[in-house]
Amino acid sequence: MKVYMDNNATTMTSPEVVEQMVPFFSEIYGNPNSLHKFGTQSRPALSRAIDQVYKAINASDKDDIVFTSCATESNNWVLQSVWIDKIVNGDKNHIVTTEVEHPSVLSTCKFLEEQGVKVTYLPVNEEGIVEAHTVKSFITEKTALVSIMWANNETGMIFPIKEIGEICKAKGVLFHTDGVQAVGKIPVDMQDVHVDFMSMSAHKFHGPKGIGALYIKDSQELTPMMHGGSQMGGRRSGTLNVPYIIGMGKAIEMATENIEEKMASISAKRNRLEDALLKVIPETFTVGKREHRTPNTILISIRGVEGEGMLWDLNKFDIGASTGSACASEDLEANTVMLAIGADHELAHTGIRLSLSRYTSDEEVDYVIEHFTEAVTRLRAISSSYAIVKPTKGGEAAECHIPAHH
Repeated sequence: MKVYMDNNATTMTSPEVVEQMVPFFSEIYGNPNSLHKFGTQSRPALSRAIDQVYKAINASDKDDIVFTSCATESNNWVLQSVWIDKIVNGDKNHIVTTEVEHPSVLSTCKFLEEQGVKVTYLPVNEEGIVEAHTVKSFITEKTALVSIMWANNETGMIFPIKEIGEICKAKGVLFHTDGVQAVGKIPVDMQDVHVDFMSMSAHKFHGPKGIGALYIKDSQELTPMMHGGSQMGGRRSGTLNVPYIIGMGKAIEMATENIEEKMASISAKRNRLEDALLKVIPETFTVGKREHRTPNTILISIRGVEGEGMLWDLNKFDIGASTGSACASEDLEANTVMLAIGADHELAHTGIRLSLSRYTSDEEVDYVIEHFTEAVTRLRAISSSYAIVKPTKGGEAAECHIPAHH
């Protein structure tokens, strides 16, 4: 059996999505900006796909959705445009973000610091969440932008976006959220939150890779990063990627229809997997309370087991998972998210992320439980740094966050 449990990294493209895309590669292939019928043929399907994205996130007619290559592009666009508009050409000099953002945000912020921008990297609490009052305390009259993810890619922790948005609105500060790990996993309603910009990627909700979008509230100004054409209202030049936009539309529609029902099904499998691993394996911890996490994500830490070694063992059993540790050298790089929530350096090298999808079966969960446990037993047996500790009474281990004293 082959079991893919790395759905926070990317997802399988749904067969229904592929089916929708296929005709637009070699049958209906005209440039939609062309006036002849080869171009105009694609417009109805393109319009339908755009409407599907609007509906899925409840964007209004006043808002704008611009298609990009991915959320990395969207994140870069927002940060660099605000730098140009509000800092270079304005009187601001400050951006607020968090320590646990995606590298596309953190690396862009580092670049902006080199240009003289002041960036505040907010800490998270022991559950891995940045608290709204923390954001408020660091906003100043010089703050141009707050950029905080909706849900964390490693932990699945959901941030208080509604409260943060209200704070930014009251302070008159632009608010951007990286919604990559939220869209298609939890309800995302742009009329219920005050968010100026939101990034998303289709391949995170069973759409194709290479297509993303940026939501822009009230179609407000944002300096383009790509020039040379009138596509997307002049906001993002380049011939539209028609098959992939159509794929994204179908994928987001499928992901968000009856989303509560999908969430319940995925979380039931996630919880069964998590409960089994915590019960059977001593000195094992999961990060964050389930009710504060996306329904598909487990970040589990197994004391005495290096993350990379665990991945190799799982790979032998055809189980795909991931780790945030870069363990390719003797100078091992600990998982920065786990360090941020207070894990010690040993535990921060042991984090394994298991992320399910709506296609994950009960049989696959059973298979992972069996072979995950086997892998831990084998790796602990050869580890010089791990002394076997008996399970707690009844063989149970409680779900918990990782406090600083661990």
